[in-house]
This record gives sequence, structure tokens and C-alpha cells, in this order.
Amino acid sequence: MEILISVLIGIIFTVSVYLFLSRSLIRVVLATVILSHGVHLLLLTMSGLQRGAAPLLSLEAGSYTDPLPQALVLTAIVISFGVTSLLLVMAYRTYKEHNTDDLEQLRGSADE
Repeated sequence: MEILISVLIGIIFTVSVYLFLSRSLIRVVLATVILSHGVHLLLLTMSGLQRGAAPLLSLEAGSYTDPLPQALVLTAIVISFGVTSLLLVMAYRTYKEHNTDDLEQLRGSADE
């Protein structure tokens, strides 16, 4: 199962790098979103997919699942949501100011 998820993570990273290389500003923002989802999967996969009970204290002794990877992923989701909203607002303002989302035209207008 971990090998399948590792291949999926590789595909997600490949798609995000492809979108980063495009000329559209919205595609670059979408690449950031996809890359953050790939990192979330990577964090969960590298911690090991474990089966066990919830990490609650009880009288029964058994195997427990480590709650740290889930806590890290929840924190990463909140951070990526904030970064995504900031990038969307910046892309919107850039489009409103320059009337284009083409990165090559935006680089050309910065040189002038």
C-alpha cells in the first residue's frame, strides 16, 4: 500500500512541477495547491501507515497509532489554506492592475 501511495505522490509532484512551468499565474497558484496536497500525503506515508487503536488512554494495553503525523498534516493544511488564499488575492490584484495573467507579459512590463 505504501508503494502505491508513493507512486501517487510522485505523480502529484510531477503534475505540480509541470504546472509551475506554465505561463499562467492561475496555474502557478494551482500548482502550489497540488504540491501542498502531495506534501500532506508524503508526511502521512513517511510516518508509516499503521493500524491500531486511537491514541486514547484506557485500561486495555494494545497497539496505538501515533497521533503526531495527523497533527502535522492538520497544521500543514491550515498553513497551505492561508498561503493559497494569499496567492489567490495576489493573483487577482495582479490581473486587475495589469489586465493579464501571462507571466512573460508581466516580466516585460516590469522591465519598462
